[in-house]
Amino acid sequence: MTGRYVVFESVGKAVLKPFEVPRPAAGEVLLENDYTVISAGTERANLMNLPNTSGGFPYHPGYSGVGRVITIGDGVENTRVGDRTLADSSGHRSHVIQKATDLTIVNDDRIESLDAAFVVIGAMGLQGVRKLKLQLGESAMVIGLGILGVFATQFAAIDGAIPVIVSDYDEKRRDLALSLGADHAFSPEEEHLPDKIKELTYGRGADAIVEVTGVGAALQDALTYVALIGAHTFVRPEVDSHPGYWTARDDHRTLLAFIAARRLKVGPIISEVVSPERAPEIYTRLAEDKHPPLGIVLDWEKVR
Repeated sequence: MTGRYVVFESVGKAVLKPFEVPRPAAGEVLLENDYTVISAGTERANLMNLPNTSGGFPYHPGYSGVGRVITIGDGVENTRVGDRTLADSSGHRSHVIQKATDLTIVNDDRIESLDAAFVVIGAMGLQGVRKLKLQLGESAMVIGLGILGVFATQFAAIDGAIPVIVSDYDEKRRDLALSLGADHAFSPEEEHLPDKIKELTYGRGADAIVEVTGVGAALQDALTYVALIGAHTFVRPEVDSHPGYWTARDDHRTLLAFIAARRLKVGPIISEVVSPERAPEIYTRLAEDKHPPLGIVLDWEKVR
């Protein structure tokens, strides 16, 4: 069986290539992906070989998606053919091998697969908010409204932060954040921004900040807004969750529960659902646009 995958071959050049789909070994399963989500900021940085990336080509983008189990290796007992599951760090590809023990099964019929495809990337925004350990009534600020920032905004509001303040250069992203729970939205270029934030927070400054721009200057700016700084990291425990440090699987299940309960909104984040055959065109746009649309999704059913 022949599958397809997206690869960055050089600066600014993405291609869709064929590959021979492997069979799973013992303890593994083969997923057939339905959707994978383009993480625009991260993937643009790697496509353009920017300084905040590891560098080097070929580079295989994509880490958040959803698919179904189509083949099971020997010894696998925790899933069966047909199960819907998250595709974690799978790349943008039609088929992927995953360890059975790492699967997060999506068994709630209230959850649309298109929404579930955002869970892995959304969990990174959740991780940032967890580390803030917000108390009900504290203020929070999210700097940078890519997908991670938009999810962080929603979780700060769910967590009881008030006001929730956001900052981004893009007006459309600021408007989106306001529709998803932010109380105030500013451009980083706003005049007297530190003073305005202090006014909104009774002279204190924001109690906690999630900075998700990946730009050093933004972190420096955060120091002028904040009363207490909440740090976040991708380090997670392997097995047991504890306050501020949850396992990836537990965070994934949390997002799925909030989506199922309609308390976390994914639909407004989605800008386009396209065939992977358009990947070269989509990534050319990313290369040229420093503020690309959020939530571009590759629909792998279109190339089967």
